[in-house]
Amino acid sequence: MNMAFLRLSLTIFAVFQPIMQKSFFIFCALVTSSFLATGQKFKDGYWQQRADYSIDVNLNHETHRYNGKEVIVYTNNSPETITQVHLHLYFNAFRPGSSMDIRSRTIEDPDPRVGSRIAALKPDEQGFLHVTTMKQNGKEVPFMERETILTVTLLKPLKPGAKAKFELTFEGQVPLQVRRSGRDNKEGIDYSMSQWYPKMCEFDTWGWHTDTYIGREFYGVWGNFNVNITMNSSYVLGATGVLQNPSEVGCGYEAAGTKVKPAGTLKTWKWKAENVHDFVWAADPDYRHDKLTTEDGVVMHFLYQDTPEYGQTWRDAQNLISKGFTYLSENFGQYPYPVYSVIQGGDGGMEYPMATLITGNRKTPSLVGVVMHEGAHAWYHGVLGFNESKYFWMDEGFTSYSSTEAMDHLFPLNADKHKDAYSGYLRIIKDRMEEPLSVHADHFNTNYAYGTAAYSKGEVYLAQLDYLLGDDNQNKALMQFFNTWKFRHPDDRALIRAMEQVSGLELDWYNQYMTGSIRTIDYAIDTVYGDAASTLVRLERVGEMPMPVEVLVELKDGSTERYYIPLDLMMGSRPLKSEKSLQTWQWVAPYYDFVVPHAMDKVKNIVVDPDMGTADTDRTNNSLITE
Repeated sequence: MNMAFLRLSLTIFAVFQPIMQKSFFIFCALVTSSFLATGQKFKDGYWQQRADYSIDVNLNHETHRYNGKEVIVYTNNSPETITQVHLHLYFNAFRPGSSMDIRSRTIEDPDPRVGSRIAALKPDEQGFLHVTTMKQNGKEVPFMERETILTVTLLKPLKPGAKAKFELTFEGQVPLQVRRSGRDNKEGIDYSMSQWYPKMCEFDTWGWHTDTYIGREFYGVWGNFNVNITMNSSYVLGATGVLQNPSEVGCGYEAAGTKVKPAGTLKTWKWKAENVHDFVWAADPDYRHDKLTTEDGVVMHFLYQDTPEYGQTWRDAQNLISKGFTYLSENFGQYPYPVYSVIQGGDGGMEYPMATLITGNRKTPSLVGVVMHEGAHAWYHGVLGFNESKYFWMDEGFTSYSSTEAMDHLFPLNADKHKDAYSGYLRIIKDRMEEPLSVHADHFNTNYAYGTAAYSKGEVYLAQLDYLLGDDNQNKALMQFFNTWKFRHPDDRALIRAMEQVSGLELDWYNQYMTGSIRTIDYAIDTVYGDAASTLVRLERVGEMPMPVEVLVELKDGSTERYYIPLDLMMGSRPLKSEKSLQTWQWVAPYYDFVVPHAMDKVKNIVVDPDMGTADTDRTNNSLITE
């Protein structure tokens, strides 16, 4: 290199070095600031989208058709640039030849509420939902309908952190009641309006969730809803959210002494719901409307037909339901919304944010039981918002677990509270029809396998965690899980981490066995022999799924001893009460020996898992009477 050039270069560098350093530090500060802003937005790597809705809809009760205008403000909180968005058009499933129709007619054990009914619908009984115009930020945007999914190609890609305003018009026809939604259900309720509007599909770390609707589960984007419903003034409505104009509509919503404004031939009901991922409503001219306030301040609305057959039952059930809601808040997390509506409608019982649709012709225990189940969904479907296509068993199973606990509080059970869940799970194992919990909800081979996985095995999953962790740890962990993950779409990993954090145990093995396999639990007493001083017990792990083991030893003098055998995979054990803790059982070992410090002729009976805390598939080998 030329020396003169080198000296000139060093001189220039010396002159500009302070400026360059300052510029570099400014650049670093800008990058760091940007990173910190992004880090705050996507804290711990987590993010989720948001969709705020404003909907105006008009329903003609003579034609059962409706039209509406919808504005969606969509926020892209993801780290990706989005070039398309997708929306659900659920009512398009209620037409002959739809995926829901075909699935129902070809699955081995169709839901009797559906069967071939969709195929038989006449044109004026079918459902449809079509978007007629669509704009992105004021400019028309191309879109394409694929059965129950609408795909919108954006004019301008939506960058991370950006918002887009979608304005659309739509028209629909309410189908004859087949499954969940529709008109004229079997009890004569005119309109059960669920999944009735163009609804934004969820986009998360797995990408877009554009499952064609076949009658299974839901997954939605949180946001605020402002919904105005206009229809004939003879109708009484119930819905998600808080009614904004009670003095105009009356029907029992207005404050005492308020003079209701005349509505003429049409009436507009204005509803507002904050931080929900769906909106349901129902309408009938014969609804009676009652309301009460729970101990913790939740206003509960009851809308039902006041018939001689079951009107009094609905009134008798209300205080029990109120107590049940308070119990759920105290034990599973505070219900965060100001209202909850129990609305007669639908085809059984179905959960929605701040509301449920249920059939009404029931006795009091049945009515309370269904409302407790659908109401408990407010915690899991509503507030935790699981992706129910992938984690249907968390939604239905955890709801079944908590509603069983609530029903035991209201109607104390003599038998084990979760016995029915264990029985259902063990039955499908015996029938050799079980499928793993990891199967997508839509893709189970039978409704039997799906239902058992969702309700029974999902409930057993939590009940066995109670066995693994102990009552107190289980309760604390469920509360921590709810408070940490409310309004955030958690998955099974988030649940297991909450359980591990509270208990100090390792539990990923349990989750893997329960969700990713159909391996089963079976522990047996292999042999027992002894002498005048002691008795040696050999246990066998017959099933492929390992668990910690509890053993009850009954002595002939009437006394008992309990032994607890930890599992090495857990790296510890639950808090023990009177149990004697033994050495850990290595999960790879098929046999385990331990000594009871009593002569064999003093031992009356030995029982493995005496409280039936595990879903042991063969109880015939769990005990051995020595006399």
